Amino acid sequence: MDLRTAVAVIANFLLIGGLVVSGFALFARYHARGRWAKNVTGLLAGLGALALAFALMITPQNAEVVARIAATKASSVFLWVSSALLLAAIGAFGIITYAKPLRLKHEQKIERDLNRELPKIP
Repeated sequence: MDLRTAVAVIANFLLIGGLVVSGFALFARYHARGRWAKNVTGLLAGLGALALAFALMITPQNAEVVARIAATKASSVFLWVSSALLLAAIGAFGIITYAKPLRLKHEQKIERDLNRELPKIP
């Protein structure tokens, strides 16, 4: 293994590890607020849909079609599409998660500024 490959592997490992740790932190925050129930139900529904798709895919006829598709370069296209969709989902989650706290912080600043301008009545 050359130096370039080693650096890429280590960088990917650190990036994935950081994403996992931040995911657990977000899950802990959701769990503490009680919002995790709807997320868990969505996760279980998604896993059920994936299991159903897999069960329907492993029939002999479908396996033959999948084998023919695997012989082409279609897997690369699906990999890029999948990666783009996952990155879009991560970005959307980040925007949704951090937009509300930033808005609340901005509202608190506006409220403090307004209170400073009011005269102090003894």
